[in-house]
Amino acid sequence: MRLLIELKVFRERLRELAYIEGQNITIEPRYWEGKIEVLPNTVAELVRLKCDVIVTTGTEAVLAVKNATKTIPVVMGFSGDAVTLGIIADLARPGGNITGLTSINSELSGKRLELLKEVHPGLARVALLWNPGNPNTEYFLKETESAANALQ
Repeated sequence: MRLLIELKVFRERLRELAYIEGQNITIEPRYWEGKIEVLPNTVAELVRLKCDVIVTTGTEAVLAVKNATKTIPVVMGFSGDAVTLGIIADLARPGGNITGLTSINSELSGKRLELLKEVHPGLARVALLWNPGNPNTEYFLKETESAANALQ
């Protein structure tokens, strides 16, 4: 539902900028609904359509696009740590055809644990919920485990 609202706002802003869908712009939305196995075919379809730009949300989506095209410009609406994951070369100069927003979230996991320990000094057990299909999870878990060991 949130994505539909965001797409509506996106379309409204495009209209304000004189981009009228069906007249001078075409939007080809695709939803993978968390089903990673459909991403390669979905992305291949967008590449076949020869889109002028592909906008992605999520690490899995940008990795699928990276594997499918080196020429179509890609804007990451969000991804895990794009440098660590090899999506881009460098934050200042991404290189290639991909740019956008990335998160260095995994590096903050140690700080989160420190803050939790500060607020609750008797803290002994913390549970993590994650998506094992997200490539960024591996780095997040390593950083969290490292921080947890340091706090013992």
